[in-house]
Amino acid sequence: MPAADPATQQFDALYTSHHGWLYGWLRYRLGNASEAADLAHDTFVRLLASRNHPCFGSVPEARAYLRTTAKNLCINLWHRQEIERAWLDTLAAAPQDHCPSAERQAMVLQALEEVGAMLRQLSPKASRAFLLAVVCDMTDDEVGAELGVSGRMVRKYVAQAMLGCLTLHARQTAAELRQEPGPARP
Repeated sequence: MPAADPATQQFDALYTSHHGWLYGWLRYRLGNASEAADLAHDTFVRLLASRNHPCFGSVPEARAYLRTTAKNLCINLWHRQEIERAWLDTLAAAPQDHCPSAERQAMVLQALEEVGAMLRQLSPKASRAFLLAVVCDMTDDEVGAELGVSGRMVRKYVAQAMLGCLTLHARQTAAELRQEPGPARP
C-alpha cells in the first residue's frame, strides 16, 4: 500500500489531535451532542475541501482556526433554525385546510433558507431595505427614512437583493434542467 501524501498525513494528524477537543467545545456551546458531532465533522470537511490547506505553527493556532470555522457553522445552524421556527409558526397559524403538503413545506423551507443565506451575504442595510420594501410593502421613501438613506439608495439595495434572488432562481432552473431526461433519439 503506497504511503499517504504529506498533506493527507498532516490532515490526519490535525483531525486526530483536535477532533475530540472541537467536539467537546461544540457540545458545551450547543448543549446538543448530535449537533456538536455534525458541526465538528463539517468543520473538518470544510478544512479538507478548502483549496489551500493551512499549516499551523502551534496547537493554539490550529484550535483558533478550527474554533472560528466552527463558530461560523454554528451561526449558519442558528440562522437555519430561526428560519425553520418562523416557517413552522406560520404553518401553525394557518387554517388546517390551507396547509401545504409535506413536500411543498420542505421546498418552501429550503427556499427560505437559501434566500436567508443570500441576504446575509448582502450588507445589513441592503438586506433590511429588501425586507422592508418587499415583505412590509413600504415605499422607497419610507424605507429610506427608516434606514437613513435616499430613496435612490433603497432602489439600489433592493436591486442587489433581487439580483441575488434571480441568481438563486437560475440555479434552481439549471438544476431542474440537468435532472430532466434528454430528447429521445430515433
